[in-house]
Amino acid sequence: MSCSRAAVLLALSLNPFLALAQTLSAPGQPTRSGKTPNTFDVIGSSLVSAQQIFLAGNNKVYFVDKVENNPSKINGHPAWASDWSLSDDKQRPMDIVTNSFCAGGNVMADGTWLNVGGNQAVKENGDAAESQTGGGVYDDPDGRNSIRTLKPCDSGTCDWKIAGAMTTRRWYPTLETLATGDVIILGGCQYGGYVNAASQDNPTVEFYPSRGNPKTSEILATTLPVNLYPLTWLLPSGQLLVQSNWKTVLMDPTSLDEKPLADMVDAVRTYPASAATAMLPLTPANNWTATVIFCGGTNLQSDEWVPAERVIINLPTETSCVRITPDVSPDYEQDDPMLEGRSMVNFIFMPDGKLFLVNGATTGTAGYGLQDWVKGMSYADGPRLTPAIYDPNAAPGSRWNRDGLPASTIPRMYHSSATLLPDGAIFISGSNPNSDFRANNTNYPYPTEYRTELFYPWYYSKRRPQPNGLLQTLSYGGDPFNVYLSADDLSNNVENLNNTKVVIIRTGFSTHNINMGQRFLQLDSTFTGYKNNTGVLHVSQLPPNPNILAPGPAHIFVTVNGVPSVGMQVMIGSGKVEKQVPKPIGSLPDSVLVVDASSSSSSHGNSAQSTRSTSITSLFSFGLLALLSSRLL
Repeated sequence: MSCSRAAVLLALSLNPFLALAQTLSAPGQPTRSGKTPNTFDVIGSSLVSAQQIFLAGNNKVYFVDKVENNPSKINGHPAWASDWSLSDDKQRPMDIVTNSFCAGGNVMADGTWLNVGGNQAVKENGDAAESQTGGGVYDDPDGRNSIRTLKPCDSGTCDWKIAGAMTTRRWYPTLETLATGDVIILGGCQYGGYVNAASQDNPTVEFYPSRGNPKTSEILATTLPVNLYPLTWLLPSGQLLVQSNWKTVLMDPTSLDEKPLADMVDAVRTYPASAATAMLPLTPANNWTATVIFCGGTNLQSDEWVPAERVIINLPTETSCVRITPDVSPDYEQDDPMLEGRSMVNFIFMPDGKLFLVNGATTGTAGYGLQDWVKGMSYADGPRLTPAIYDPNAAPGSRWNRDGLPASTIPRMYHSSATLLPDGAIFISGSNPNSDFRANNTNYPYPTEYRTELFYPWYYSKRRPQPNGLLQTLSYGGDPFNVYLSADDLSNNVENLNNTKVVIIRTGFSTHNINMGQRFLQLDSTFTGYKNNTGVLHVSQLPPNPNILAPGPAHIFVTVNGVPSVGMQVMIGSGKVEKQVPKPIGSLPDSVLVVDASSSSSSHGNSAQSTRSTSITSLFSFGLLALLSSRLL
């Protein structure tokens, strides 16, 4: 038996769980080489317009559009869904069957993606089709009750399926994944339109898989007409934060009881004001406490959303940003305002913990129509072409910057979307404030947009860490695991371990400037560094609370001085729609920089007096030899 193999067996005998953990292959470098940081790059034209997009796995972005006359065809009719392979930029049309116009989406614990609700069957220009069951020029059955599912695949053979029907019609619903891995579906309307109305309102909540008949929500029933796509987040407390028009509540996802919080301030943030929104990073430093930020939107009262009486396209957009920490306080707090007003704007997490702000307009709101004041058909004008970056860890007054950021050349107006990719680039596509496909001409300055671009952040061309030992599945609590970094990963400076993090990002389902389900979570970790400038990260599992990050797929990154490894998909939780079973969280050793076998310095104080201390011998048995096990056994 070789010495190395014997060492592995010794390590496994000292720590048997290492033999059971399945690890990911070490990530490589981005496949798009030679890219200039802080630039936009048009990488092709999509088959359908990107009204809705989401990242699934490590190589696919899925598109969902409304029914319209897209040039790409499938099964004898225009396509309104597709996938994009990131490795080669090849695409294929998909058949999503029913009209998915303004649907909602999210991912379940088993990795199944949902796309729920939509519009009636239509013909040219979005007019109602003669048949609501298919046929006609677009062959698009009514989608308002539809529950569509997709199990993503790399083979190019998977497609959308109709998994059933809701008992009510929903256009503009919100979906949020719960701690059990099923999904709550909130709100919507029956027939569509710019804003909602009592005659067509659906102020109810239901679940998939079903928990019974829909139940009325008080906040949705009392926030007309701007109660579509209610902004919703699962909180660590297990409550849901729901924000609609000017009202905010905590909703119990079991009883559906609601507790009022403070009213929104400065502006309406929900569609069609369409502010940028996100839950800020959940980290050990804030004890994984949820704070939600809202930036931009439109300051109108409930009786002022009437296009027949108001020139919507001339409305100013707001610069205001506010945040709320609802498990701690019911009140909103002012944050640094944006650098300029925007509506229809996306917040996208980058692996360094900052938020990339992109898309949107200077005046007006989401929506389109035929009034004499529209631009083409758009209710908004003045595209905001230059992105900005928000740093939640910066001091108040200095959280926004756009230093070195260029302007895109492509207006991203209503029906634009964006998502983070595994290589850390930002994928941006869409824009279609029109009732049907419209080419770019003087009559339609904001056409149906297919050009798709990437933004390469500051870190894109830097050498990426290539960590070994990342787990395929992460649990709620349980034993920690070790991740191994080479001297190259640490830029030949072991001190860089002091600024190395392991983060989980769920990129979410992007539509109407909401990324439903988007989350950023940093795992607790310590380290052991060696005089040859290599290191071992000792990494905790997720906190033992599935409300902090609902079960299902996400991507894991290791960042060194903010430079991320290429993200790899991992499964959070059991991989099943069921009650997750948290375990006690395993303890971590102190961080130490090892000089030699008999001398070390601790970055967390005297490790001999720490309850998280561990001997160098046990560090080796717990960690370094586990790497050999993944390579030799």
